[in-house]
Amino acid sequence: MTRDPDLLLPSDEPVMLIDPSGEPTGLAGFDLPSSDVLLRAYAAMVIGRRLNDQAYALVRQGRLAVYPSSHGQEACQVTAAHVLADGDWMFPTYRDTVAAVARGVDPVEVLVLLKGDWHSGYDPYRHRVAPQATPLATQLLHAVGVAQAAKLRAEPTVVMAMCGDGATSEGDFHEALNFAAVFQAPVVFFVQNNEYAISVPLARQSVAPSLAHKGVGYGLPGERVDGNDTAALLAVVGGAVDRARAGEGPQLVEAHTYRMQAHTNADDATRYRRDAEVAAWIERDPLTRLETYLRAQGVLTDEQAAEFAEEAERVATHTRAGLNQDVVPNPEELFDYVYAHRTPQLEEQAALVADELAREDA
Repeated sequence: MTRDPDLLLPSDEPVMLIDPSGEPTGLAGFDLPSSDVLLRAYAAMVIGRRLNDQAYALVRQGRLAVYPSSHGQEACQVTAAHVLADGDWMFPTYRDTVAAVARGVDPVEVLVLLKGDWHSGYDPYRHRVAPQATPLATQLLHAVGVAQAAKLRAEPTVVMAMCGDGATSEGDFHEALNFAAVFQAPVVFFVQNNEYAISVPLARQSVAPSLAHKGVGYGLPGERVDGNDTAALLAVVGGAVDRARAGEGPQLVEAHTYRMQAHTNADDATRYRRDAEVAAWIERDPLTRLETYLRAQGVLTDEQAAEFAEEAERVATHTRAGLNQDVVPNPEELFDYVYAHRTPQLEEQAALVADELAREDA
């Protein structure tokens, strides 16, 4: 199926429905989400911001080995979760802790991956959130596979395939887009363009007009959205999910946002970007932008804001308590999750380990 290239091109400028000062832009062709939807998203963003800060503190306390913060990208994180139905799937990256939590995964279970526990935490099937992928773009191929399987089964499942701008330079990214487009798999490729792949700026990765323009090469539509505008994200990404569910195939969405903190706690961002650049993005903070809009509309009150902050603190306390517990390793668990059913070789090895443990206890 050949498509008209003009119908695949993204907007000339990223879609923005609420500007950095909190004022509606009145952009034609897109409806502002309802106040209830925006208020729910705001509450989740407050939790996300507090969780990012708490995780960073846990690194300094030695309870996490590393943490890739999404501070400043909370609007993207929350949107990815909120536009999905219960039966949909999310395939997150290592930076998408807040997205997994917004999807309903216990933050303690999410963060044990970054603590170093071997089992990496949560049950992917419970909330339909795949394991967070540390290798760049590998999860995109898995996401397309799940989407294609759902299509073959005639299931109304949509898959959210998340990645950053750095992942668009990987071969897996291109393979995933090509397969999804050819087979019209119900998947939304959601690129959080936060301007840097660790220390490499976007200009050293691609000279395309935008990352969203890459979709035209595969025959799938692309769109650009202000990644710090929650309303625009909900409209654009939510629309892409709706079209995928309706059988219109995949879409590539590029969210223009910014990584406010270092790549991880092991990174020194001052070596490759200036303070003035970061300061300019602080003025576009997604949390304060949405709060300003909701207060101006009379939707968010001081009492509600206090309730949201209290809930965020509860989540932080729960996370802190869970990760401060020392894990007692059980060697016998080495054999539990290799295959759905143990092979004879695994049974033999498990028996040997059990015998050695019994001898030590004797």
